[in-house]
Amino acid sequence: MSRRWIQNPNRCADEYLDGIEDFIEFARRHNPGATRIRCPCRRCNNTLFESIETVGFHLVRNGMIETYSIWNLHGEQVDHASSSNAPRVDNVEPIVDPNDQVMGIIQDAFPFASTNINQEGEDDVPTPIDSAEFEQYEKLLKNANQELYPGCETFSVLTAIVELMHGKIKYRMSNLCFDYFLGVFKRMLPTDNCLPKDHKHAQKVLHGLGLGYEKIHACKNNCMLFYKEHETLDTCPICNESRFKMTSQNRTTKIPQKVMRYLPLKPRLQRLYMSMHTATDMRWHKEKRVDDDVMRHPADGEAWKEFDRTFPEFAADPRNVRLGLATDGFNPYGVLNQHHSTWPIFAFPYNLPPWKCMKKEYMMMTVLITEDPGRSIDVYLRPLVDELKDLWTNGVRTYDKSTGRMFTLRAAVMWTVNDFPAYAMVSGWSTKGYMACPVCKEDVTSGWHAGKVCYLGHRRWLPWDHEWREKDKEFDGNTERRLRPREWSGDEILEQLNRLDFAPFGKTVSRTRPSTHLNWTHKPMFFELPYWSKLKLRHNLDVMHVEKNVFDTLVGTILDIEGKTKDTIKARLDLERMGIRRGLWMNRDSDKARRDLAFFSMKPNDKKEFLKFVSSVKFPDGYASNIARCVNVDGGKFTGLKSHDCHVFMQRLLPVGIRHLLPEDVVKPIMLLSRFFSQLTAKTLRRTDMFQLRHDIVQVLCKFEMIFPPAFFTSMIHVMVHLPEEALLAGPVNYRWMYPIERLLGELKKSVRNRAKPEGSIIEAWVQYESLTFCGINDPSLLLPHFWFAPPPSYLSPPSPPSSLSVRTSATSLPSPPLPPCRRRPPAASPPPCFGLSRIFAADFSLLRPPFRTPEMSDLIRRGRSMTTAPSSDPPAQSAAAATAPAMLDHVVVGPGASQAPASSSSSVAQPPSARRRHRPTDTIDTTSTDGTGASGSQPGITTLLYC
Repeated sequence: MSRRWIQNPNRCADEYLDGIEDFIEFARRHNPGATRIRCPCRRCNNTLFESIETVGFHLVRNGMIETYSIWNLHGEQVDHASSSNAPRVDNVEPIVDPNDQVMGIIQDAFPFASTNINQEGEDDVPTPIDSAEFEQYEKLLKNANQELYPGCETFSVLTAIVELMHGKIKYRMSNLCFDYFLGVFKRMLPTDNCLPKDHKHAQKVLHGLGLGYEKIHACKNNCMLFYKEHETLDTCPICNESRFKMTSQNRTTKIPQKVMRYLPLKPRLQRLYMSMHTATDMRWHKEKRVDDDVMRHPADGEAWKEFDRTFPEFAADPRNVRLGLATDGFNPYGVLNQHHSTWPIFAFPYNLPPWKCMKKEYMMMTVLITEDPGRSIDVYLRPLVDELKDLWTNGVRTYDKSTGRMFTLRAAVMWTVNDFPAYAMVSGWSTKGYMACPVCKEDVTSGWHAGKVCYLGHRRWLPWDHEWREKDKEFDGNTERRLRPREWSGDEILEQLNRLDFAPFGKTVSRTRPSTHLNWTHKPMFFELPYWSKLKLRHNLDVMHVEKNVFDTLVGTILDIEGKTKDTIKARLDLERMGIRRGLWMNRDSDKARRDLAFFSMKPNDKKEFLKFVSSVKFPDGYASNIARCVNVDGGKFTGLKSHDCHVFMQRLLPVGIRHLLPEDVVKPIMLLSRFFSQLTAKTLRRTDMFQLRHDIVQVLCKFEMIFPPAFFTSMIHVMVHLPEEALLAGPVNYRWMYPIERLLGELKKSVRNRAKPEGSIIEAWVQYESLTFCGINDPSLLLPHFWFAPPPSYLSPPSPPSSLSVRTSATSLPSPPLPPCRRRPPAASPPPCFGLSRIFAADFSLLRPPFRTPEMSDLIRRGRSMTTAPSSDPPAQSAAAATAPAMLDHVVVGPGASQAPASSSSSVAQPPSARRRHRPTDTIDTTSTDGTGASGSQPGITTLLYC
C-alpha cells in the first residue's frame, strides 16, 4: 500500500485522514491488548508512549514524521531477502525486543558490518575496515548475542549493562555504590550469569561504543604542547622547563607537569549521521526551514546567507556542518578552592532544528584544559584548529544512515560564544582599557571619569540633523559632529594582525611592536582557518552577561546601593570638573561637602516599598526562581541574584515597580530598556523589529547620558548599541548566549568524584555519557533517562480524546487542553496583599491559552471579559481600563524565551486601597508607544508587563 499520504502537507485532506485511520487500525491489529503505543507525530518523534486515541489526535494536529514510511516501531518488519522494497506485514510481533534495539545501535556504530556502502561515483566499493575497529565490533556483537544467564530471553549482557549504566548516570551514582549494587545483582542471578562484577569491567564492555580522547602533555608555563613535531621532547624549547615532575628514581612511570585532554571532533561529527534520528535533522536548515521575514534559526541570519554566497561549494551540500564554539571556566571544587579553574571547550552543530539545537545531547566537548590558560589559550587550541582546517580542506568520509551512502563531510566554525573576559582570550582583543569595545575598536569614544575608563558619545549613532547633536550641557559639554564608528572587515583585521610582532606561541607581545598595535594582546589562532576572515561575525557578544551587568549597574544606581552605585563622590566631582549638571554637584557647607541624593535615586521610604513589592511577587513553578530570597528589605539591597533572576527582573519586575517611585523622565528610558531586552531575547525575531530596536537603543543610551553621570557608562552599557546588529547577522540570541553552556558546566561540576583529579573525573564521565547518549538517540524511550527527552507541560498537552475517536475531524473541533492547576493559588477569601505583577501571578491561571484557540476557550475568555464589565464603585476611567484588561492579557509574554502565552485576568482579585492610591491615573504611562507616553489607566502594572 502506498504511504505517500505521509508527505502530504495538507492534514485536512481526505487522503491524509484516510491514511491516519489505516495507521490506527494497523496499530490496533498488530499490538493486541496494548493501551499505549509510540506516537510517530513530529513532536513526539516516536519517543513518547501515548494511548492509541491520543496518537490519532497528535497525527491530525502535528502531522506524522515524513521519513517514517516503514512502521517498524509499531510491529512492521521488512523482508530484506526480497528484491522488492515493499514491507512485509505478516508474522508481526507486537512488542519490540530491547535486544533488537541494541543490535541496531551496534549496526549504526559500525555501518560496515550491516551493509555494503557504495562510494559516490564508484561502483560497489566497500568501506575500508580497520582491524582494531573490527575487533571492537566483534566484542560488542558477542556481548549483544550472549544471554545474561542461560534461558534469559529479555536481556543480553550488553543490554543489561546499558540499562544499569543509564541508571548510574541518571541518579549520579558513585563507582563504589555502583560496584556494590552490581555485586548484589550478580549474587541474585543464577550462578552461571555473565554480568560484570564491577564498574571497571562494565566500562570495558561499553568501550566500543565510546569515542575516547587523547592526553596531550603541555608545558608548565603554557608555552607549548608536546604535540606532533614536539611530541618526543622532554623539555620545553622556550622556557627549558621539564616536561615531567620530579619523582622518585624507583618510579617506572613519569608524571607530566600538565595534561590537556583532547576529544577528536571528526568521529563525533560522523556519529551524527550514523543514526536515522539525527541524519535527517542535520539537513533541516536547508530542506525544512521556512525563509521569510521571521528569524527562528541562525540560518535565517545574514551571516549564514553571506557565507553561502561566499562559499557556494560548501553550501551546495546541506550535510556540511556549521559549528559554534564556546568556552568558559568553572571551579570544580566549589567553595573549597578558589584558585583552581577548569576550562572546557564545546562545539555544537547549528544544522539541527530549533528544538534540538543547543541541547546537551548534541554538544561535543573538544578540549579540557586543567587551569585558566589566559592569553595562552591558543596554545591549547592548536589540535582543534588543525582538525578544523583539515575538515574544511579535505573533509572526512562519512556514512549517511538516511540515504545509505557515503559522502565527504566538511565543517566550518561560524562564531564563538563567550563572556567578555573569555572574549579577550579567544579573540586576542583586550576588553579592558580605552579601546575595550571589540566592535568599535580604535574609533570608540572613551575617557577617564571618576577613576575609571567610561564610554560615552552615543549621539554618534543619531541622524546627522538630530537636535541632540547640538546640545552640549545636557550631555558631556560638547556638541557632536562625528559620524558613527566604521565597520572593520575581516581582511582589515587580519592585515593589522600580520603587521604586529608577536612572541612565539602567543606567549607575550614583543616590545618592538609598531604604534598601530591598537588593543591586540596576541594573534588569535582561529584566524588561521582559511575562511575565518571572510565571516561577518566571528566572535559575538554574550547577551546573558550583558543583561546581567546592565541590570547590576542600573539597579545599584537607582537604589543607591553602597559599592554598586555609579553615583559616587568621585562621579559628582567629575561633573564639577566637566562643568555640567550643576544640580548634582557636591553640596558644600562651610568646610564640609556632602553628596545629596540624586533625582534618579529612590528615597529611603520608596526604596523599602520597592523591595517589599519585589519580595511579595509569586512566580509560577518553572518560570523563575524565588527572587524574594535575594531581597534584604532592612539593608536596602539585593544579594545572590543569579543571571536568570536578573533576566526576569529586568524584563518583568523593574518597569512595574519603579513607575510610581521615580520621576517620569527617568522611568521612560528604563521602560524602553526593559522592552529592548524583552524583544531582543525572543525566540523569534523580525528584521523590521531589529531595525527599530537599533534605533531605540540609541535613544535610550542618549537619554541615559542626560540623566546619569559619565561614570555610569561602563563597557557593558556601551556594547548594547551593537546587540541589534548582531541579531540581524546571526539570528535569535538563544543560540548565541551562555545559558546552555552555564547549565552544562553545572552538570560537569557534579560529575567530579575524585577531587584529587577533577579533570580525569569529568572526562571519564563525559565519554561515558556520550556512549550512552548514542544508545538513547536510537531508542530514547527505552534507554535515555526521562529528563533528556522530557514531555511538554501538562497544560500544553491535549487531553485524551474519547474512546471512540473519529480521526476525520477539523482542527477547530478538537477538544481543548485541560486547565492547568495553579500550585500557588491563594485562598479565594484572602487575596494576596500586594499589587501590580504580584497580583497577576498570584491570580488563577485558568485562562491560559492553549497552543490553538478553540471555540470553548474563546467562549470562556468572552465570559471572563463580560464579568469585568460589571458595575463597580471605581471611576469610569478605571472601569474602562479594567474591561480591557483581559484582552491585553492575551498577549502577556511569559518565560525567559519570551514565548507568548496569555495569563488570566486579575481584575477579579481585590486590590488593596493602598495599591489603588499608588497608581494614580495622572502618573501612569502607556508604554505601547516608543516614547513612553499615552493614555492612563487603573492597571499600570499590567500594562507595563504587556508592552515592556
